[in-house]
Amino acid sequence: MKRHGRYKPFVPDRIYIEEAVRESPWTQRILVHLPHAAVTPIPSLDQWEAPPGGNSILLARQRGPFLRLCPGTSRHICCLYQNLDIAAGCDLDCSYCILQAYLNVPMTTLYTNLDALFAELDEKLGRFPRRFFRIGTGELSDSLTFDHFAAWSGDLVHYFSDKSNAIIELKSKNTLIDHFVRLRHNRRTVVSWSVNAEAMSASEEPHAPSLQERLDAAVEVQKAGFRLGFHFDPMLYHPDWAQGYRATVDAIFSRIDPHNIAWISLGALRYPPLLDEIIRENHPESEIVLGELLPGVDNKYRYFKPIRIEMFSRMYQWIRAYSPDVLVYLCMESDEVWKRSFGWSPKSSAGLKKLLDARVRD
Repeated sequence: MKRHGRYKPFVPDRIYIEEAVRESPWTQRILVHLPHAAVTPIPSLDQWEAPPGGNSILLARQRGPFLRLCPGTSRHICCLYQNLDIAAGCDLDCSYCILQAYLNVPMTTLYTNLDALFAELDEKLGRFPRRFFRIGTGELSDSLTFDHFAAWSGDLVHYFSDKSNAIIELKSKNTLIDHFVRLRHNRRTVVSWSVNAEAMSASEEPHAPSLQERLDAAVEVQKAGFRLGFHFDPMLYHPDWAQGYRATVDAIFSRIDPHNIAWISLGALRYPPLLDEIIRENHPESEIVLGELLPGVDNKYRYFKPIRIEMFSRMYQWIRAYSPDVLVYLCMESDEVWKRSFGWSPKSSAGLKKLLDARVRD
């Protein structure tokens, strides 16, 4: 698709390759797509110290399981999502990104032993044929931000296209859809975009594609028959928040058919105390840490409950004005906040999982 606007895809100038994955087909594909990058082999991560700085990536073996249940937050309703960790790190450098405090990898890492990934999925999905799995790759990285040279989206769309007890969600701020948009998918892939008020996208996500670019990509994906998702997470409280977020809702429904939307999630800014100083150091121009934030029961900084409820309830009304049927859900909020924001609650994590599964099971 045509590229425009502020976004420029990330292109590393050096690639470090762990010996264990040197011959992997997925390693070789990346090398073909990045012919001008310098390549440095390393024997093992256990015997290597990453050099500081640089525009580099590491291709390595995933030592643990690829698939893991989202840990959730105690005393809050969780959607019981399964994370598929195929990369760790992101180039978009959003001010609020939890990865700044969370990751312990030496540099942006792509795991290229994907033969082990697909074997693990085969085993898990085969062992539990009656269980339904909603799986996503957007927890430790943006799902599409490396797709122009890794092209993993195509592998995943193809793999899940014939699975009856699972779907894959590609969650992104990016617009790199070319490697999967023409593939047969059988509606077993949900392509989701993280979106925000346009002013917040410009100030806190300046290296990501603009809202217009994301919606341009969403329109192309919709034409190809995929289900779509939209994630307003994190919502950022600011003086013109109501006008900004309503404008984003209007923009989505002006271009996307509600019948093609699997779900829309809402989540307010929240982060562990450690991230506060990291944001101030890495993004001194950001004002998000100056908001009315206090530690919650999960020890994460959150907006006062009345602020969150007002934001969520107004968003719910704006979305409902366009569609009475699209599923809107809250990310990591209590039963009380659900009821006061929406007038109803799934009551439990299992209840929310059932609602989300029903949107994509058939």
